[in-house]
Amino acid sequence: MRFDTLERWLAWQQVAHPVAIDPGLGRVGEVWRRLAPARPRTVLTIGGTNGKGSVAATLDAVLSAAGYDTGLFTSPHLVRYNERIRVRGREADDAAITAAFARIDAARGEVSLTYFEWNTLAALLIFADERVDAAVLEVGMGGRLDAVNLPDPDVAAVVSVGLDHCEFLGATLEQIGAEKAGIFRPGRPAVFGSRAMPASVARIAAQRGAPLRRLGADFDYVERADGWDYVGTGSRRRELPLPALAGARQLANAATALAVLEAVEPAVLVPDEAVRAGLARVRLPGRFQVVPGAPEWILDVAHNADAARALALSLAARPCAGTTIAVCGILADKDITAIVQALGGVVGRWIAVGLPGPRALAAEELSRRVAAASGAPVAPAADVAAGCRQAAAAAMPGDRILVFGSFLTVGPALSHLGLAA
Repeated sequence: MRFDTLERWLAWQQVAHPVAIDPGLGRVGEVWRRLAPARPRTVLTIGGTNGKGSVAATLDAVLSAAGYDTGLFTSPHLVRYNERIRVRGREADDAAITAAFARIDAARGEVSLTYFEWNTLAALLIFADERVDAAVLEVGMGGRLDAVNLPDPDVAAVVSVGLDHCEFLGATLEQIGAEKAGIFRPGRPAVFGSRAMPASVARIAAQRGAPLRRLGADFDYVERADGWDYVGTGSRRRELPLPALAGARQLANAATALAVLEAVEPAVLVPDEAVRAGLARVRLPGRFQVVPGAPEWILDVAHNADAARALALSLAARPCAGTTIAVCGILADKDITAIVQALGGVVGRWIAVGLPGPRALAAEELSRRVAAASGAPVAPAADVAAGCRQAAAAAMPGDRILVFGSFLTVGPALSHLGLAA
């Protein structure tokens, strides 16, 4: 084995490939074919600009409640790399991941892989070794050229299409939609989880012969005083509890997850009791995560304009008596102006924090950009922990603290608040 610890493997993988992001299935596909991992009986692939993590987590929770052995692959992680690979609801341990890395290393020969490609192949190997019934795979970026697109899914879902990663996916919603619809397969159901859909998504589905089911046309949700109903293509699930995940988009995300399950029937059957249990127990840190207290903290990984608008709606639906103090850390390649402007109506005070890595901005430069977009004074802080301490010291009775802008922002905040376990 090349390295004896997970930390050493990961440090090497981060620098072993010439570039961090290198879309394409040629290199990783060759290694995947050499490894030839057994395919789980059911594969559900979930893509989209926003919401894909919530849909994937909901599917995992509901399938687990129905008694299926599940594998869940998500990215990026908040605190621990192991969060990315879960089997039967538990994080893969270091030994399983490093053993998978050693097998990949032996099989790849001279083929160079990115950090994410190592991650994806390791997840597929672990799911095969554990003989999971159903693998829920969250796309990393885009879809067509993402390593998660290697196994053929039984159902593929695109939750939403927005402007993000434009340097890789295209500058328009139509271009990005076509990239994300690249996970659709001939003759296999495709699900779209938003009411506004680029024409390119329908075009790709039609070209590939993938029957398309769309929120608002083929499935939907109906809110009730005590919960909600799922209205499907040929079924209705009544009197469901609200998802344990909070936020303005979570009913649409939950309905999308149920549409995926409906599309995979009869290979997978999930009774209403399991749906209710899964909705009640699903957890996904960093998605409008509310930490009660004085002050109240809200943590959200929103890092593009659409996600920021959804975050603003969620904040407005949960008013506070005082001021919302935002601790924001946003990477340089994001649309900082659009993100900040989306939240301008609900945030009263800003603290801009520096983040690690080559894509980050210094706190002072981020402060300047946030001030220009918000028209409000902004205080810089060297890192997330310093920003959190500054916000806590400034908070008055009735205020709340919002931490948002990136996984690299929310992860350290969870650690600072002692919630990383």
